[in-house]
Amino acid sequence: MGRQPGVAVLGGGAIFAAWPMLYAVAFSGFYFAMLLLLVALILRPVGFKYRSKLKDQSWRNFWDGALFVGGLVPALVYGVAFGNVLQGVPFTFDNLLRLDYQGGFFALFNPFALLCGVISVAMLLMHGGAYVACKTDGAIRARAQKVGSIAGVATMALFAGGGVWASQINGYVVTSFAGTDAPSNMLTKTVARLPGGLFANYHAAPLIMIVPAVAFLGAALTILMMVRAARPGLTFITSGFAVAGIIGTAGVSLFPFLLPSSSDPNASLIVWDSSSGLLTLQIMLVATVIFLPIILLYTSWVYYVMRGPVTVAGIEANEHNVY
Repeated sequence: MGRQPGVAVLGGGAIFAAWPMLYAVAFSGFYFAMLLLLVALILRPVGFKYRSKLKDQSWRNFWDGALFVGGLVPALVYGVAFGNVLQGVPFTFDNLLRLDYQGGFFALFNPFALLCGVISVAMLLMHGGAYVACKTDGAIRARAQKVGSIAGVATMALFAGGGVWASQINGYVVTSFAGTDAPSNMLTKTVARLPGGLFANYHAAPLIMIVPAVAFLGAALTILMMVRAARPGLTFITSGFAVAGIIGTAGVSLFPFLLPSSSDPNASLIVWDSSSGLLTLQIMLVATVIFLPIILLYTSWVYYVMRGPVTVAGIEANEHNVY
């Protein structure tokens, strides 16, 4: 839990190295939203650290509220950000590629973006319920499975509704492009906004329909196993597939766009024309090949050491974990 702010900062650093223009636009336009996100993420490790420092119920209630906010706000903001990216963000570049962002903080919380935020909250609540069921037993596990199954139903319904709404949004389609090996310049392409443009990739490559199908299937299996209170470990895996499917659906719907521009579609950022130079990308590739396996190994080791459910007997044997 305490690594979440660091992961967010690391992700921002990776974007800066790979797609500096995306970093510039996103951190300019979403500045206050990202500040809100970081504050909420910082609340979580602080809340876990201080919640049991005093044997006072009001003290614990305060930090319980902080933990709730620290979990709700990031989930909502992540979804709202995706909703805005799918619709396009108001920015332009001049002939010298100087950025002009024309939006505001409250404009980010538009109806479609809020729907995406609620989908994100429901999705992560389902996934969190599956994880809590893995790490607990008895009444707490039963409650987690009940909440998780309700959140799973909400996730499926909201995700389907979001798909219907997205079909009515004018999406972005590249109509001409200098090529993937051309110098990075966002103004050398032309982009059209077309009704149903978010579904253009599915028409061009029907096989990618498997991505949203995985989202629905994963959520359905998660709900079924939670209702039957069966195999918490497998439930967590199917929930993970649902999360990956929902996020992947947004990705394949947008590709090759990273951040479309609603003010000037031709200024939209796509994978190739907003990337760093070849040398930078090669260095990032080498660093990823070296360090990603190390990160996966130590993360796997941490989960192995912390395996198994938290039981009443274990808590009673370690009273310092309570107060």
